[in-house]
Amino acid sequence: MKQSSKTENIKKNSRVVVIGTSAGGLKALKELVSQMPKDFPIPVLVVRHVSPDATGNVILDELNKLNTLKCQHAKDGNNLKPGYLYLAPSDQHLLIGEGLKMLVTKGAHENRSRPAIDPLFRSAAVAFGSGVIGILLTGYLDDGTAGMKAIKSCGGICIVQDPDEAEYPDMPRNALNNVKVDHCLPVSEMGALLLKIAQQKLKKSKAVPDDVLTEAKIAERVLSDLSSVNELGDQVPFNCPGCGGVLWQVGKDTDLRFRCHVGHSYTAAYLLADQTNKIEETMWTALRMFEERKNLLTTMAQGEKGVGSQAALERAKMSQVHIDRIRAILKTTGKEGGDDTPT
Repeated sequence: MKQSSKTENIKKNSRVVVIGTSAGGLKALKELVSQMPKDFPIPVLVVRHVSPDATGNVILDELNKLNTLKCQHAKDGNNLKPGYLYLAPSDQHLLIGEGLKMLVTKGAHENRSRPAIDPLFRSAAVAFGSGVIGILLTGYLDDGTAGMKAIKSCGGICIVQDPDEAEYPDMPRNALNNVKVDHCLPVSEMGALLLKIAQQKLKKSKAVPDDVLTEAKIAERVLSDLSSVNELGDQVPFNCPGCGGVLWQVGKDTDLRFRCHVGHSYTAAYLLADQTNKIEETMWTALRMFEERKNLLTTMAQGEKGVGSQAALERAKMSQVHIDRIRAILKTTGKEGGDDTPT
């Protein structure tokens, strides 16, 4: 497959591949990248959920061993080049900005993650329109579904890993349930599909919906105010777990999403998971305090006599009742699941 130059920058009316993955992502990425030739004519941008203290070097080392695409960390302000794979650095969002240059930002967490998948997919849809090829691989919960909708609304192509073969099927399955994707297939068949799409004529892009454009600007930190989120939806009686501010509801029915004016964004699943975590933290604190209270009352009872001693023992017993109730709640909370701790 020919291209004019190895260092040729991507121009307007061309294509870009954006990939999102989470748990189990390294294995899936290696299988996909191994199918791409060195002269693959489209730049590839990848977001994989990683913890803030990870470097991502392990991922790049493993991908570069395949000797296919040139894999490196994305750098703010750099051009996109065919034959390259750009990985979002840990604790930073990867976006495509003005002039089709990469933006690497410290924007607000989305779906409890930074980097997050939705901001990349959304920015790619705004920048490339029908030239976007979005791929969603294995992972927990539903980051990437809203981004897939943005890609679809701008005329791009949506590809989802077959959930039946995904190590963690939540992300691809949620996308399938909420987006009319173009292809759902095993990772082993994606390379041939990408090469086929690369040879096809680019379709005319659709007009970018206002809400997609607004959310893309929020991620770039161009907008972050009450008026911008007011355009996206209505205030709801929930607080943002990230900053404690008011949340606005974006979307309806199964596509429930929430934003605060600072820029934090959550799908309903991620908001519920974060609320569950906050509740658990609070319950553990309450458990510790009741246990300390019980111990103190028991100690007081031992040093007193008569009515005072009996009263302290009764209060200690009541504290034990609360301790037993909190422990029961914590056991129930642990069974709710839905916690997508970045890996």
